[in-house]
Amino acid sequence: MKLYTISTGDQAYRYDKSIVVFFKGPRKVLSTSVFNGGYHENYTAIFNHDGKVGAGMPCEMLAPTYAEHMRLLCRRIGLPPDTVTGMGTAADMENCAIESLSYKELTVTAIVTGGIETNGGRVGDPATWYKPLEKPNRPGTINIMLFLDSDMPAGTLVRALVTCTEAKTAAIQELMEGSHYSTGLATGSGTDQTIVVANAESPLYLEGAGKHSKMGELIGRVVKKAVKEALAKQSGLTPEHQHHVLRRLRRFGITADTLWQEYLKNNGHPLLKPLFLEKVDVLGKDDVMVTWTVLMIHSLDEYLWHLLSEEEVRKSAEKILSFLAACYGCEKKERPLKKSSTLDDILSAWSALFLEIIGNGEKKPGNP
Repeated sequence: MKLYTISTGDQAYRYDKSIVVFFKGPRKVLSTSVFNGGYHENYTAIFNHDGKVGAGMPCEMLAPTYAEHMRLLCRRIGLPPDTVTGMGTAADMENCAIESLSYKELTVTAIVTGGIETNGGRVGDPATWYKPLEKPNRPGTINIMLFLDSDMPAGTLVRALVTCTEAKTAAIQELMEGSHYSTGLATGSGTDQTIVVANAESPLYLEGAGKHSKMGELIGRVVKKAVKEALAKQSGLTPEHQHHVLRRLRRFGITADTLWQEYLKNNGHPLLKPLFLEKVDVLGKDDVMVTWTVLMIHSLDEYLWHLLSEEEVRKSAEKILSFLAACYGCEKKERPLKKSSTLDDILSAWSALFLEIIGNGEKKPGNP
């Protein structure tokens, strides 16, 4: 089916679990893909392909190597392997997001698929992949096709890729999604890919794609919006979904299961697990609990980034915990932190208080 007509006249189609954009004329293409990536001026199309065999199933491999696989895939979807570049993903093509903005003669369009529920990471996280020569068989997770309806030098196309990447990271950080490999906030997934296309036959010629240029502004706006929409469609990652303390604390290792195990240790006659989980969910998204826990989490980030001292973070955490205890009618008592690992102490104290509040029953938060 025809999906979208880009301002350049290029046609985007969705078929065979792929989104393919066929070029109407000469284009300058910069691709991060391991299949025909780099800078090219002779390509006829680009594509994004969902490699899953089926919902929840692994990605299909048509050949022993990724390059051979992609060449065979090109033939399957009717593309000449030598004049295209493409990306693989495990995201559904039906969940793509398309955004476009114009300023005077310039139009910028982004077509994005994405999901970082299992592969989100922060740049600099510990990694394990190191294998020269052979390319990794790992599908991309946030894939961006960015179309710039302007001609430009090759260096500007590279700058547009940088601006696009910044916009993707800004979108993820505005959603406060955590890394799965560290306590940090995610900046993308480990296998993101981007293809940027400039219109070589456009009479408009621009040399700026950074944040001070209008093209850079449009890139930032369309990519941020499209990335957020794609993440919402693919995995339900929205501001509303993030309004829960366990969504925010997951990167620090606190989950419903860790709370359940701690609850079992300290309660001789525990609740049934489904009732416990129900109470965790209700308390976890309560406005007061979310607001003050988020403040505590941000102070932990500031501590890990060396912007706040250990003493400052400990004092603020003690005040936040005491305030939450008072709001939920817990016993009035001093809640000093232990003198070991600051991060572990604060998280342990928060977990203990959270379970204490659950143990108190259905009390609603009030003024301390």
